[in-house]
Amino acid sequence: VQLQASGGGLAQPGGSLRLSCAASGSIGSFNTMAWYRQAPGKQRELVAAITTGGSTNYVGSVKGRFTISRDNAKNTVALQMNSLKSEDTAVYYCNLVVGRDWYWGQGTQVTVSS
Repeated sequence: VQLQASGGGLAQPGGSLRLSCAASGSIGSFNTMAWYRQAPGKQRELVAAITTGGSTNYVGSVKGRFTISRDNAKNTVALQMNSLKSEDTAVYYCNLVVGRDWYWGQGTQVTVSS
């Protein structure tokens, strides 16, 4: 299984960015795809997750601002990030959980700064 993330970059406070991630390989029919982030000096944290069935979960700090979505036919997951804040600055990682197996994509930098 491989995860290829894209998107990210620099945005101003209040701006928007979109992250995308494509999974390849044998990922099964039931899995959870998610985005994590890690800011300098902090632990990696779950940002948002979505199951194959469409159930979602968000960390409190991004609720109402970020939206996670997926396309099961294409094995992709996206994270639409609106109303960005400086505290959203971090390296974002795509994640896939299939049963007990965890997979990670390469990180993509998101910087929110004026």
